[in-house]
Amino acid sequence: MSDDLAKPRGWNSPLWRRLNTLSGLVLFTYVASHLLNHAVGIFSIGALVASGKWFAIFWHQVLPTVALYSALTVHLVIALVAIYRRDSLRDTSRAELAQLTLGLSIPVFLIAHLMGTRVLDEFFDADPSYLYVQLVVWKFAPHYIATQTLLLLASWIHGCIGLHLWLRFKPGYRRLQPLWLTLAVMIPSLSLAGFVASGMEVLRMAEDSAWLGFVLESFELPRGEGQKAFLGWVETTEYSYYGLVLLAFAARSVRLHLLKQAVPDVTLTYHTGQQVGLRPGATILETSRSAGIPHASVCGGRGRCSTCRVRIGIGLDALPPPSELEAKVLNRVGAPDNVRLACQTVPTVDIEVTPLLPPAQASVEDTGARPDYLAGQERDIVVLFADIRGFTKLTEQRLPYDTVFILNRYFSEMGHAIESAGGRIDKFIGDGIMALFGIDRGIEVGARNAITAARLMGENLERLNESLAADLDEPLRIGIGIHGGPAIVGELGYRETRGLTAVGDTVNSASRLETLTKDYGVQLILSESVISAAGMSLEIGERAEVTARGREQSISVRLVNDATALPSAVTGSGGLP
Repeated sequence: MSDDLAKPRGWNSPLWRRLNTLSGLVLFTYVASHLLNHAVGIFSIGALVASGKWFAIFWHQVLPTVALYSALTVHLVIALVAIYRRDSLRDTSRAELAQLTLGLSIPVFLIAHLMGTRVLDEFFDADPSYLYVQLVVWKFAPHYIATQTLLLLASWIHGCIGLHLWLRFKPGYRRLQPLWLTLAVMIPSLSLAGFVASGMEVLRMAEDSAWLGFVLESFELPRGEGQKAFLGWVETTEYSYYGLVLLAFAARSVRLHLLKQAVPDVTLTYHTGQQVGLRPGATILETSRSAGIPHASVCGGRGRCSTCRVRIGIGLDALPPPSELEAKVLNRVGAPDNVRLACQTVPTVDIEVTPLLPPAQASVEDTGARPDYLAGQERDIVVLFADIRGFTKLTEQRLPYDTVFILNRYFSEMGHAIESAGGRIDKFIGDGIMALFGIDRGIEVGARNAITAARLMGENLERLNESLAADLDEPLRIGIGIHGGPAIVGELGYRETRGLTAVGDTVNSASRLETLTKDYGVQLILSESVISAAGMSLEIGERAEVTARGREQSISVRLVNDATALPSAVTGSGGLP
């Protein structure tokens, strides 16, 4: 099959995306300034006419005029090509559907308004001021009240949706969302208020027939053949637009029909074993959607969010290198070389793919609005495990209420020690605790914080035992294991139970060190790698080589009888948070 039938990749290039964004910004600027100008009508029709002159002076200059009509043309062409290129609406978000529908409806209301103002001014030497517009709309053609209102709302909402889809992955955008929402509601509300207030004032003024006749004469509107030519221009422009839209949909239908008849020469194999034929020029994401395979894509395939990323198996070496846009997004999330964006990758050979994010759970929060490591990264961190020694024996003769009470007191003291030292509690496991250090600030700071946390845990345990002395036959004893190194960090789980955690050899080794505190009879086993990362010269505890279960190499550690003997002030660069 010829590549001409496939989607033209040039239209999906960063250049065209930038042109679409730039043209949209120009048009939104025009709409926003136009609506703010309408708002002046709240004061009087005279104020609206005066402000309208300044509005016209700016937008009738050569550069603003060229920018405006170039943006309008580019935006329309890109919209028509997007219709032609779109395979299915199955995975299109409600926001994108609303933007597309509103975008196609805007010219329906805009053409007559544009022809009756700018074209009359430029080609028929008329003077279509705001007074003229309000008089025509409210006095002679009141049905235009509804069409002008729809035009205002459709243009504004279309632009707001576009801005939201463009900015929603920017870190500062979400923090200021209340402000953006306030402006999004306030500006069109004020504009409509000015439109109605000035329109009602014009109706009252039009009750004076002498004034009405004088004003109509001053507009110098075309008559006779001039009027006939003008109406012909309006009709031709409207039919031309309808024809272009119908042509785009018809061309799309023809393209999809021809694609269904063609035999794909590339096969996509998913991690589930499902195989799908891939047509030339199609991306992995487009192929998933065409085959009805759920695939995460928050940004709608624009290469902005990274939620569609996949791990490539067979065929990786034959893929074209990432574009500048794709490489930027992949670098942002720290993706390895075998991970690509499904919306930007166009396979030319058979490949194996594994989507990395569940489609039902992918959201804006899975992307740039939150830390990149939540989506999965390998980071050097420090892991701490702690457990109560002999807890089963301790609870044998106690009522459930007593057990829960003691555990909650213990977790409160240990949790406070960990968090005050800059750690993050990963989970409580029975009577055990898992905590992570250095995820945000690096393993050096994490190592110092973990050592401080161990000392604070020892001190808090002593204080807890003193307060529970009357309730316990013997003091609570704990074992702490601390190890550092590379671990896979990410947000794991299902629905509401998702949470940040870490997995890997470092986590397993830290857990094993905590278990070995029983065998060595010490309160803390601290790996030398953590001491080294902390930049400390720590002369405490006996040195030893221990072997963790499932690990061939031994781990150099310090056996510390009492964690409270650790330095009270951690030295080295970085300090505590």
